[in-house]
Amino acid sequence: MLFPYGLSDFATLRQEGYFYQDRTDRIPQLEAAGRQLLFIRPRRFGKSLLLSMLEHYYDLNRANDFEALFGPLAIGRNPTPLHNRYFVMKWDFSLIQSQGGVHEIEAAIHRHLNDCMRDFAYRYQAVLPQAIDLYPEDALTSWRTTLRALSATPYKLYLLIDEYDNFANEVLMAGRKQDHYEALLYGEGLLKTVFKAVKAAAGGLGLDRVFITGVSPVVMSDITSGYNVAENLYLNPDFNSLCGFTEAEITAMLARMTDEGASWSAVEALETMRTAYNGYCFSPKSQERIYNPTLSLYFLKHLQHTSEYPEPLLDENLAMDRNKLVYIAQLPHGEELLIQALADEQGVPIPQLAMRFGVADMLNAVKDQPFMASLLYYFGVLTLGGQGKLGKTLLRIPNLVARGLYIERLHERWLTTYEDRETSRTLAEEVYLQGDLTSMVAFIESRYYPVLSNRDYRWTNELAVKLAFLTLLFDDRIYLPLSEAEVDHGYVDLALIVRPDMRRFQALDLVLEFKYVSLKALGLSGEQVRAQTPEVLACAAPVAEALAAASEQARRYGKALRKRFGLNEICPFAVVGIGLERVIWRRLDAEA
Repeated sequence: MLFPYGLSDFATLRQEGYFYQDRTDRIPQLEAAGRQLLFIRPRRFGKSLLLSMLEHYYDLNRANDFEALFGPLAIGRNPTPLHNRYFVMKWDFSLIQSQGGVHEIEAAIHRHLNDCMRDFAYRYQAVLPQAIDLYPEDALTSWRTTLRALSATPYKLYLLIDEYDNFANEVLMAGRKQDHYEALLYGEGLLKTVFKAVKAAAGGLGLDRVFITGVSPVVMSDITSGYNVAENLYLNPDFNSLCGFTEAEITAMLARMTDEGASWSAVEALETMRTAYNGYCFSPKSQERIYNPTLSLYFLKHLQHTSEYPEPLLDENLAMDRNKLVYIAQLPHGEELLIQALADEQGVPIPQLAMRFGVADMLNAVKDQPFMASLLYYFGVLTLGGQGKLGKTLLRIPNLVARGLYIERLHERWLTTYEDRETSRTLAEEVYLQGDLTSMVAFIESRYYPVLSNRDYRWTNELAVKLAFLTLLFDDRIYLPLSEAEVDHGYVDLALIVRPDMRRFQALDLVLEFKYVSLKALGLSGEQVRAQTPEVLACAAPVAEALAAASEQARRYGKALRKRFGLNEICPFAVVGIGLERVIWRRLDAEA
C-alpha cells in the first residue's frame, strides 16, 4: 500500500496507485444538499483532497479521464448527470500573503484571484470563444470578464474555495492586527466585496455551484450580509464521515497491511490508533466516531516503513494546534475550561454550539464557557460527546493526542522555570522505572501545590491531586495514558499502559486512583497537617477510609486493564490528597 500522507491531489492518488478511501458515494448527496455549500472541519482533516476529488469529477476538461479516475469507485459505477459538465475554478485563500499593511494584503488578494483566472483561461482556452481580459489591480473586474466569456458557452462554472477563513486564523493565532481584518471584511472591505461578487454571479451570471471549506464559521458570520446564501453541511449526519476514517476502514487497512507480511499485531495497532486518533463526531445525530485522517496516515506510513509505531504519536505538522489552546488558556476563565475538559469524563456541557460569531466577538466580547468551548470544537480539540442534562450539548476531548495538548499547556502554565520542568521529567522517569512515588510526591507538595493554591479555582478536591499527577506523568512517547477511560463499569483516574512497541524497555504499567480529604474533615489546619508524618496522617480515620476506597478501585481497575491489554502485571497505587498540603500514597499488591 502507498499511503498518501501530505498528498491532496486526487489525480496523483488515483494514477500513481496511492490508497484512497472512497468518498465518491457522497457526490449525489452533495448535489442534492444545495448549490452553495459550506463545509467546516479542523485543520488537516482531508478537506483539500475532497475539493480535488470534486474538481476532477466536474471538470469538463477531464471527461476523457473519467473512467481511469472514477471507474472503479462508487460514483464510477453510477455517475450523476453533472459529471464533467462544468468549468471549474479553485481559489485557495491559504496562498494569499497575510503580512504587511491592509493595502499590501488587498494587493495579494487581487494577485491570487487574477492568477486563478489566468490559469482558468489557459486551461479552457480551447472551449472559450473569447479571451479573458485580466486587470492586475482589480480582480473583481477580471471576475466579471471571466463570467462574460463563459456565458458564451453552454457550460456553467463550479467554484471551489479552500480555507476561506485563513485571514481570521491569522488574526487569532498569529497576532495580526484586528483593524487589518476589519478593513477587509467589514463595510465595503475587499473580502466582503469578493463574496458579494460570488453571490451575484450565482444569480444568473454563469456561476452554478460553490463549495467552500474552512475551519470555523467566523468569516461567514462577518460577511453574512454580503454572502448569506451558503448552506452549512458541517452538522449534517450524512456528511459526518465525509472527511476522516471510520474504525471499520482503519481495521481494513491494518488487515491489508498484515496480509503483506507485517511483523506486528494488527489488534495492538488498532488499540493504539483508537486511543490516540479516534473519537471525532461532527453531527449531534451521528453515533459514528471518526479517526483523524492525517494522523492515521502518519501512523500507518511509519508503521509500514519501519514496523514500529512513530515515537511521538502527535505528528509535528499538527503542532500548530497548540496555539489554539494557548489562545483559550489566556482568556479569562479559559484555563478553567481546559481543566474541566480534562477532568470530566462526560464532557463540557453547553446549551448549544455557537454558530454565528465574528472576529470582533472573538477578540472583544465577553468569553463565556459556551463560546470558548465552541471555538475548541471548531479547532478540533473538543468534539461532540452526546447530550447531558436538560438536553445540553456535551463537548469532550476526542482522543489521547488532543488530551496531550491540554496537559502540555497546563504543565507549561504551572511550571514556568527550566529547573522545575527538568526536575519533573527526572521524577517521572523514577516512577516509570521503579514505581516509587516518594520523590514526585515531595515535589508536588513543595512546588506544585503552592502554584495551584494561588489559583482561585473552585476545584480544591480530588481533581487537584489528579491534575498534578496527570500533568507530571503524561508521556505518550512511552505510554498510552488513559484518563477517565471506562474500565469495569467505572472510570479509571489514571492508567499508564506501556505502548506495545515500547515493551522492550523497562517501563512499568501503572494505574493510579485518587481520593481527597479536606482539612475540615480532619479538623486540622494546613500548618498542622504539614507538621504530621505520612504514617500518622495515614492512620487518621478519614484518610484511612479514602486510602481503602482508592485501593479497592485501583486493584479492580488494574485487574481489568491486565486482561484488556494482555499484561502479566500492573502496579496499582492508591493516592490521597489532603487539602493542598500533603499527599499520602500506597503501592499495592495487584493480586491482593
